[in-house]
Amino acid sequence: MEKALENLSKDDLLKVISSQLDLLSDKNEQIKSISQERDHLSQERDYLKAQVEMLKRMQFGQKRERFEGDPNQATLPFEAEPFEIEAQEEIIKEKIEYTRKRPNHKGRAKLPEHLEVKEIKIHPEGDLSQMICIGKEITEELECEPAKFYIKRYIRYKYAAKNGEGVLIGELPERVIDKGIPGAGVLAMILTDKYVDHLPLYRQKQRFARENIQIPSSTIEGWTKQALEKLEPLYEQLVFDTKKQGYLQVDETPIKVLDSDKKGATHQGYYWVYHAPLEGTVLFDYSPTRGSSAPAPMLKNFKGYLQTDGYAVYEKYGKMKEITHLACWAHARREFEKALENNKARAEKALLIIQKLYAIERLIKESNLDSSQIKTLRLTESLPIINEFGQWIFKEIKNTLPKSQIGKAMTYAYTRWDALSAYLYDGNLHIDNNLVENAIRPVALGRKNYLFAGSHEAAQRAAMIYSFFTICKKHEVNPFKWLKHTLQNIASINHKNLKDLYPQNFKNLNM
Repeated sequence: MEKALENLSKDDLLKVISSQLDLLSDKNEQIKSISQERDHLSQERDYLKAQVEMLKRMQFGQKRERFEGDPNQATLPFEAEPFEIEAQEEIIKEKIEYTRKRPNHKGRAKLPEHLEVKEIKIHPEGDLSQMICIGKEITEELECEPAKFYIKRYIRYKYAAKNGEGVLIGELPERVIDKGIPGAGVLAMILTDKYVDHLPLYRQKQRFARENIQIPSSTIEGWTKQALEKLEPLYEQLVFDTKKQGYLQVDETPIKVLDSDKKGATHQGYYWVYHAPLEGTVLFDYSPTRGSSAPAPMLKNFKGYLQTDGYAVYEKYGKMKEITHLACWAHARREFEKALENNKARAEKALLIIQKLYAIERLIKESNLDSSQIKTLRLTESLPIINEFGQWIFKEIKNTLPKSQIGKAMTYAYTRWDALSAYLYDGNLHIDNNLVENAIRPVALGRKNYLFAGSHEAAQRAAMIYSFFTICKKHEVNPFKWLKHTLQNIASINHKNLKDLYPQNFKNLNM
């Protein structure tokens, strides 16, 4: 290389040097660009790392923030000036006078007639001996007292025959927990508060403590378990009766369960919910899995109409010989709602057509028609709409990308067309699965408060009480009164009359 450079002329040598300098300059630019890109990536990495840490804190971190203030700062409270105190007192006086005046309003709610009335008689002050009463004005207000706890003491007297041949003693009424201290009312209150009003047991313990009743958490948990176990015969009867139904709506919802095999970990279990629209009953059944084996105990011998969403497990059972599978128009509608941003024109057209079907269902509900009239109306009005919709989907789906949202919506409806149309077979059938979804809502609210079930067995016990409390809601039965009555009578009732304890029958008993 050096010998080659020695043979070059001065001009050629300058050209070589210039070329080398240009190459060096390009490399410097490349190095500078790489360095800038590296700095940019480093900054982006730090930003993303900070975002991840922030999200972790939001999801898993301590919600209470600790802050250490300036130790030299003056302590609280600060003292207000005397003139400020006087001014504030005048403002408060005016506020009190204002709140004493009755605000203007169009009317007041009517108070229930069944409530106890406590009368408070108020006479004018002063000497009334020379006056006569000419009338009275009555003002009513709704008032309450906290839950009242009391001790029920059974005193059983013993009698001995004068001839010494025997002793008689008053028979002790049936008790929910033998040799336990809680009565049926206390147990009914605990279960109603937890599973209807979503009040966890530790909060209920605090309420007992406010009344100066100290009960350990383990004791309250034991009471809950034993009270739920009393309902097992009634639940087994409900399972038997549900299996005999000819029309079931089914859905499932998750519930976290503490897994005994993994300390501190939770297992994702599921409540499988079976709603019988014709009987107005609901059955919750717990399973550790969401697989096809979970509904087998209920559905393997089922005969009749089975209405579900599009979950693959239901599709499997829907293909069984003795089952007519009904799909849910509400789920089909949701798929088209998701497609509004993807293809507004076609999604809106589909939603308008589905809207027509629901308009007919509203008319049916308002007209109070019987099942044969409903079937006739649907075949006259709904069937042509469904046929028109099916022809439109069959035409449009050929020119639609399968993986687009509108494509997914059309495929959802197209592949379930027979099941979506099957509600036309009988006037007793429903257009969608919304009733069973409504039955699941209390579980969604409850698990936000108590978070998880203590074990798989506890989850199944909770499934029992969810079943009966949901039936109470459907039939407008007071759940506390029903449960107290049931706990008092379930052990002594004749097994042939066990169904008399169903919530719907309790309502008829008290009408």
